[in-house]
Amino acid sequence: MTAAADHYDRLLAEHYTWMLGGDIDTVAAAQAELLQGLGLAARPEEEAAAVDLGCGPGPQTLALARLGFASVTAIDSSALLLDELMEHARRSGVAQTVHPVPSDIRGVLPRLTAAGSVAAVLCMGDTLPHLPGRADVQKLITDIAKALRPGGSFVATYRDLTRELHGPDRFIPVRSTADRILTCFLEYLDQDTVLVHDLLHTRHDGAWHLKTSSYPKLRLSPQWLTDQCRTAGLDIHHDETGPRGLRVLHAVKP
Repeated sequence: MTAAADHYDRLLAEHYTWMLGGDIDTVAAAQAELLQGLGLAARPEEEAAAVDLGCGPGPQTLALARLGFASVTAIDSSALLLDELMEHARRSGVAQTVHPVPSDIRGVLPRLTAAGSVAAVLCMGDTLPHLPGRADVQKLITDIAKALRPGGSFVATYRDLTRELHGPDRFIPVRSTADRILTCFLEYLDQDTVLVHDLLHTRHDGAWHLKTSSYPKLRLSPQWLTDQCRTAGLDIHHDETGPRGLRVLHAVKP
């Protein structure tokens, strides 16, 4: 288990939907709009297959199902989040389309997909920086390029952490409601890594309670990631900062 996966199991998984705003359907609709704007929409007669790496509770998986993909393989290391995803899929009437796989995203594509068979691979929600090292990112992008069919799309969203913050700017409010407050603190270890400290306050029995956990996160620059895609044989179609401050990268296999 990676440090990030352990961190989510210990602290964040049960609160992840709340972190996204509390309504997966609303988030899924926004993600469908984003993906459609990038040109990701399948015709049902194509029987197009897609893979969602690090799917969490499923906003991107549900978006892919809405966009007409006949099969969506949803991969996450958290059994709790996969169970939540399938609850949403059943409620949305797309449970037959979604195939949950409990797994680390590293090395999973060659095991689950034939080369040149997948129409779209997503790795969104800041998942790429959760990998242990740059070599893991390079290998994953290589695996993605091999899995994609000609014309297939790779879409990633991630936070660009290459600019170091200082002083109070390192404290980042994530979300707060009447019963929960999540704040993260960034500790820059070196040019490649930032240590993310999450501080979660929850209110119950009339009192506030604090739980904390930390994990390392990669500082991936847009230039470095686009270079890895090009090295793997992918063309860059879109690369800019998008919703919620996340960088949006769309690469296509020629």
